[in-house]
Parts: sequence; structure tokens; C-alpha cells
Amino acid sequence: MSTIPENLNYTKSHEWFAVENNIATIGITDFAQNQLTDIVYIDMPKVGDQKKIKDILLTIESVKSAEDVYSPVNGKVVEINTELADKPELVNSDSYKYWLVRIELSDDGFESMDSQKYKEYIGE
Repeated sequence: MSTIPENLNYTKSHEWFAVENNIATIGITDFAQNQLTDIVYIDMPKVGDQKKIKDILLTIESVKSAEDVYSPVNGKVVEINTELADKPELVNSDSYKYWLVRIELSDDGFESMDSQKYKEYIGE
């Protein structure tokens, strides 16, 4: 059973995000990191990159596969979690603490589910 914080927004492609002061902090869900297993590398976007909803935001490589992470929002990448450059496996230890990127929103459009709908979506 995955951990699913109630205060976050979720996507069908297993990203979570929280918006505060026009900045979306984005990560992958506990469900996603469990599916990936041991994360070995994260190919981060560059600060300044423009992203639209459903654009590939970054790629996470694990010992068994490489998976794309999609942007749940429209906007500009303003920060990446540099702590993960040398220790991408931290996402496996706590995928909600170790966010991936922050995006400054260009508008307020996004598609998401609340925690209850996400629980239903993944069958919990």
C-alpha cells in the first residue's frame, strides 16, 4: 500500500505537485517509485526550460527501466533538486520529501486528482 499525502495534487502518470505562490513543486508518487525500484539516475531539465502540461519533464532511470516524468503544469523550470544529482536513490527513500523540480506557473491550468481519487485510480 502506497503512502498518499492528502494535501497534494496527483496525475494519472503518477506525478504529485503542490502549488504555492505561483510555484509548483513536482515529484513522483510513492506508487511510481515502487514500480521503478532502485533509481540510479535522473535526467533533469535545465532551469529556464518552458514546459506545457503533458510535456516530458525529465527521465528517471532505474535498474530495470527508464521512465519519463510529465509536467502537470504550464510554466518555466525555476529550480531542480540538485541533491538528487549525486543521490537519485533518495527518491526511493521518500518520494514526497525529495521533490524533483519547481516550475513557475504561466497560467493556472492543470489536470489533477485529489488524494482520494488517486487512491481509487491505483486501486487502493
